[in-house]
Parts: sequence; C-alpha cells; structure tokens
Amino acid sequence: MPKQFDIVVIGGGPGGYVAAIRAAQIGLATACVEQAAYADPKGEVRLGGTCLNVGCIPSKALLQSSELYDQAGHAFVMHGIGFESLRLDVRTMMQRKENIVAKLTAGIRALFRKNGVTLLTGHGRFAGRSDDRWQIEVGGHTVEATHVILATGSSARSLPGVDIDNTLVCDNVGALAFEAVPKRLGVIGAGVIGLELGSVWKRLGSEVTILEALPDFLGAADADIAREAWKVFTKRQGLEIVLGVRSIAVERGAATVTVRYEVDDQAFALEVDRLIVSVGRVPNSGGFDAEPLGLALDERGFIAVDEHCHTNLENVWAVGDVVRGPMLAHKGMEEGVMVAERIAGQASHVNYDAIPWVIYTQPEIAWVGRTEAALKKDGIEFRAGKIPFSANGRALGQGDTTGFVKVLAETGSDRVLGVHILGTNASELIAEAVVAMEFGAAAEDLARICHAHPTLSEAVHEAALAVDKRSLHF
Repeated sequence: MPKQFDIVVIGGGPGGYVAAIRAAQIGLATACVEQAAYADPKGEVRLGGTCLNVGCIPSKALLQSSELYDQAGHAFVMHGIGFESLRLDVRTMMQRKENIVAKLTAGIRALFRKNGVTLLTGHGRFAGRSDDRWQIEVGGHTVEATHVILATGSSARSLPGVDIDNTLVCDNVGALAFEAVPKRLGVIGAGVIGLELGSVWKRLGSEVTILEALPDFLGAADADIAREAWKVFTKRQGLEIVLGVRSIAVERGAATVTVRYEVDDQAFALEVDRLIVSVGRVPNSGGFDAEPLGLALDERGFIAVDEHCHTNLENVWAVGDVVRGPMLAHKGMEEGVMVAERIAGQASHVNYDAIPWVIYTQPEIAWVGRTEAALKKDGIEFRAGKIPFSANGRALGQGDTTGFVKVLAETGSDRVLGVHILGTNASELIAEAVVAMEFGAAAEDLARICHAHPTLSEAVHEAALAVDKRSLHF
C-alpha cells in the first residue's frame, strides 16, 4: 500500500519548503518532493530552489563582496583609510558565496528533520486518484496525499535565437559563477536581475552595457525613484544603459560575443567578453499532465488559482512563481504559509497590496504599495512627503547620502498608500512601511512613532511628517 500523507508539496523552493514546514508544525503528515541538485559537489538534491541556490542568496553574497571592494577602492579614503594596493581574489569570493549557499540549503534539511517533514527525492508527477487521495509518483515510487501543493517555481526566460552555454552567453546561473572579471560585459534586460548582476561586475572592474527593450527605466517603480536611480547608475557609477532596444541578434565568436541591435531604426553592434541574458522568468507549470488532469492555466502559462491559491482541481493548490503575482521569494513563502493554514482550517490570507519589492543595487531600491502614477490614474487623491538622506545624520556619518524616502497618503483618511525608498539599507527600512500598510496605518501614525536617533529610519519618520508639511529637520 502506498505511503499516505495529508499533504505532498511538489517543489522545495521558498514557497514549497515553507509550506511543508508550516504544515508539519500544525500537525499534518507532510512530504516535500525535490529533484534538483544544482551544483552540489556530491550530486545530492538541494532544497531552497532557485532563490537559495542560483538566485537571491548567492547574488546578495556577491553584491556584498563587490560593494566592499568598491568601497575599499573609492569610499574608504574619506574616512582616512587607505591602501598601498588593493587585490581582488575572485575564487575566494566565489567560494564564500558557495559556502553560504551550502549552509542555508543544508539548514532546510535540518528544519525538515526538526519538524518531521519527509523529503522525497526525484521528479514528482500526478499518477491518478485513489478514492479521495491524489497519487503522486516520485522516483519510481507512489505516495498518496489528500492535498497537493504545487510549488515548482520558474525558469529564466529564453531569448529567441540565443543559446545559453553559461560560458560566453549566460543566464543567472552562469552570471554567478564567472572565474574572472570580464573586461567587457553585456547584459540584456535592465530589470532586477540585470541591474543587480551588472552592478556586481561593474564594481569589480567590468565595462558594463545593459540593453533594455522598454522605453522607460524601471517602469514598475515610482517615477521619482526611477529618475534618481537613472542618474546614480549612469552618471555616478558609469553603467551604460540603452533603452528602447529592438531586433537583438547574438553572434558568438571564439572568445567574444557580438550583440547586434536597433534603437530608433538605427543599427548598433556591441562586442563583449561575456553576455548575460536576463529578460524575465517563466513559470514551471508543465510536467503535471495538465491536459488529462484538467489543471487550468491562465493565458500567460501560470497555474490558475483563486485568492487563496486553490486551483480548479479538488485539494490541489499552487504557490510562488508558478502562479500570478510578483515572482518574489517572500511572496511565495507567505502563500505557502497561507495554504498550509487554510488546509488546517485556519482563516489565513495574504495581503498582496503589502508585498514589498527590493532591488539590491547600491543604493538599494525598495517600495511597497502604490506609485504616484497609479494613484493619479485611478483618480485617488493623495498627499506626498519626501525627505532626502542628505538631511539624515546617520547617512552623513556613513558617508552615503544618496536617495530619499517618499510617503504617499490618502487625502482625508491619511492612510498610507505607498512608501518608496532609494538609499542604503532601503531593503531593511521598507519593513516599517509594510507593517503600516498591513494594518491600515495613517502617515500620522508613522509620524508619532519615536524613532531612535541617529538612524536611517528617521528619514521614514520625517517623510511621514512631511506629508502634513511639518518635517522637523528639512
């Protein structure tokens, strides 16, 4: 008789492993299926998905290393700190990144053991129904589950006619594993991944050119943020960013890559030593025998779900990158918790209006809620408070006053509708704004909270005061 579980989660990335752990904590018999080994030296299955293995975690490790190198070469001098020579060891930098990844992925295995989650290794697929249970085939064996959670994540979107070899032409995986700093680096796509990876190698010495098809820079961000970020990245940091790119063709040489493209019907050619293709991601929604099962997909290939991540199939759920909404690890985690708790009969939910976005460049970019353009489009009256970090004592002490905090609040109710931050540690500062929006706080509530001095968070406080035109330090 097949082994039976209350829940089988297919996919061990952020949405999947969190769903499995939460379900087990509640007391449900839970298994998690994972097949990917990534670059494990022993060839063992690694949990954590793209995020921990070849995405969020390794990229942030390299961003931190490259930022320290850049500061040592350019910023430490203002503090009276100098070096006779500065040396870069890419191999050590990469090994540090791998050590962090290995520690975290092994940590998830330990959490599975701690919480009693069964790890099933192999490719998971639906094999049929047995009474009120789903049959899942994994590695030649079949298990049964009352509920199934699909958490299969996403993959890098391909560019037509461009083959990825992760040597000369790379996706996010290859871009995180360069053995040396390329003299000339090309990046196709000025989104989150393109900007972050471009920033890493620019700081380490590459001449970086980023090609973007869209006519506007950071179109999803608030216009004030996008304008200031453009100045910082192009004028101060020297990133070459070309917008409105069309008709991209890639020619691979023995040791270089030539990218041919058009802007405003003019033809250009860019020769680089390495090329990163980062043109978005697509959901891993295939492989479930969707047609015979009748699993519904939407027009973009995502698994169709309701507001609680339930699919059209009885007791089948889906979370994370494989469903609608932003492809963010923390969004998938929240959905995983919600689904586990709803299966257990709890009234859990996810507030999609309070999901923060972060771009881990330097300065960082973070926001939550609506932009000014979105509010104007919907005819919502609002007031804005904006404070630059140049007026913040801690920012001055740290030697980086780039950027600002902007708070948008509804006229009349004063409810916070959006908060937008460009600056050092924006990824940490945005959490206060998320709390405010989750609980329907007003700008006045943020203004009345005592913030420690001197801290960067005082800029959030001052921006909230500025909504009512009563900032104290600007």
